Amino acid sequence: MKRVFSGVQPTGDIHLGNYVGAMKQFVGLQEEHECFYCIVDLHALTIPQDPDTLRETSYKLAAIYLAIGLDPKKSALFIQSQVSAHAELGWLLACISYFGELSRMTQFKDKSRGKENVSSGLFMYPVLMASDILLYQTDYVPVGDDQEQHLELARTLASRFNNRFGEAFVMPQAIIPKEGARIMSLADPDKKMSKSDEDGSGRINLLDSPDAVKKKIMKATTDSESVIRYDEKEKPGVSNLLNIYSVMGNISVPDVVKKYEGCGYGAFKKDLVDVINGRLKTIQDRYYGFSEEQLKSILKEGREKAEDASQKTLRDVKQKMGLAIF
Repeated sequence: MKRVFSGVQPTGDIHLGNYVGAMKQFVGLQEEHECFYCIVDLHALTIPQDPDTLRETSYKLAAIYLAIGLDPKKSALFIQSQVSAHAELGWLLACISYFGELSRMTQFKDKSRGKENVSSGLFMYPVLMASDILLYQTDYVPVGDDQEQHLELARTLASRFNNRFGEAFVMPQAIIPKEGARIMSLADPDKKMSKSDEDGSGRINLLDSPDAVKKKIMKATTDSESVIRYDEKEKPGVSNLLNIYSVMGNISVPDVVKKYEGCGYGAFKKDLVDVINGRLKTIQDRYYGFSEEQLKSILKEGREKAEDASQKTLRDVKQKMGLAIF
């Protein structure tokens, strides 16, 4: 079986952009692949975190993973910091990474722009991400298209290591959904839907109430044309809503456009509210059914699977690099 790895940070609320861009794919992939899905709490430390809140949100994210349909019998679900090989391989890969290639990472430049003090962890974030992926001899990585550059770095480091020390890593490939790969902000459709956006009206969280979803969708930015058609350049707001409808309603964008031909934005938005709330109700009903003890038991089992797989890779890497193994 081919292997799949992906991870999500336990910071902020999981929103439709996270779900559609990556997490929705996790469920289908577990049916035909060996999957490792991770709560990447070490990545969260690149910015200051309240310790109690970070622990709590890690368990919340585990519950969301399960609520969207992950089966712990088919997928290993675990917390990154509980598998020490992630940080250890991260250091080994840092030693073959170059300052120049890391300084060119788009997300680092975006997140550090205008800040006087920037964590060196933020600079090294892509190397740790490469470690996450390469540890599991990962064939496929389901990600949003904003992570392509980071995945390419993982491929670069894998190739560099293999050429310098001998074959140790599989070359991972991205899996990016054809529709809805990047869900945009409801308030500003020129920007990606984001956890960090201070304007909460721009995103729909998976745990939002039906009333909150309705309010956000009905206020979502469109245009003055009142014609429902897909055109990302001229009609970014409407195109974004069409993408959301398509993915949440399991219907193609052209079929959605055809369905609402001749209709105004009001009727379209009203139906979109129902589509979203219908999907979110299923997720939320599952989410609130897990106890903390159940989550800990599932995460412990996932950690054991992850440790077994990751230690094999780490031992091989250390031996090839000349580190003492006995």
